Amino acid sequence: MAVGAGVLLVLGSACGSSQGTNAQPAPQAPATTQAPAGTPDRQPARTPPDGAKQLPAKQVDYSKLPKGFPHMVWLDGDGKTIGAVAQEGGCGRASAEVSDEGADKVILTLVETQPAKPRPCTMDLRYPKVTTQLELPLGNRTVVVQHTERKA
Repeated sequence: MAVGAGVLLVLGSACGSSQGTNAQPAPQAPATTQAPAGTPDRQPARTPPDGAKQLPAKQVDYSKLPKGFPHMVWLDGDGKTIGAVAQEGGCGRASAEVSDEGADKVILTLVETQPAKPRPCTMDLRYPKVTTQLELPLGNRTVVVQHTERKA
């Protein structure tokens, strides 16, 4: 009986002390990829599609985009297919169009089209990759990226 009481005493003290010594270490934050300077932190797409070539920063003017918009433009194929990461949310749908194509610059407009009639929509943001066609290969021309919203 004395042996049984001793075992219970040892187990009871072990259980009481183990609560303080089994503390789990604080979870580590996952490693993150560092975005290039001027890239919004929440931009999910940091690379162009396979086979496409991202334009150098000196060839793209993002100053007409709203704050926090993704910053990535690329060329695909023969230099006439231009693409960008757009932003859409809720019921909106993103697309791209060339608004002007001159000798020195191309104006690429990222369009977010919203439904004409209000309806329930999610509150999420998405960053689709969108493309459009140029009349001539881009070459050394500057790309000015802008954004507009439309109703469908």
